[in-house]
Amino acid sequence: MTTHQYKKLKVWQDSIALSVDIYKITELFPQHEQFGLISQLRRASVSIPSNIAEGSKRGTKKDFISFLRIAHGSGAEIETQLLIARELNFINNENYGKLLISIEEIMAMIASFIKSVSASASEV
Repeated sequence: MTTHQYKKLKVWQDSIALSVDIYKITELFPQHEQFGLISQLRRASVSIPSNIAEGSKRGTKKDFISFLRIAHGSGAEIETQLLIARELNFINNENYGKLLISIEEIMAMIASFIKSVSASASEV
């Protein structure tokens, strides 16, 4: 299998930008959340580009799809954690909305990418 040059993938680039945004926004969370939502959001956001990168270098399309699915799941974690943060007033509605749009776009790209890689895997 030809491995993807993951750094050229828009989904990887956008997920890096999301991680940076998550880090910046969680700086504003209460300090007592350092080991709670701050840690959870940061780890989930870093998981997306990390799994895309790792999966692209695993050597098989089946492995790549598996890592893309993990990345997609991390997106769902972020959606949930952002909602909780908003309900606790750790994040304002404007920032919540921006991050939610970003994660929804990334998750849609990942879902589309999974379909594309799956289709090419079945052609082999």
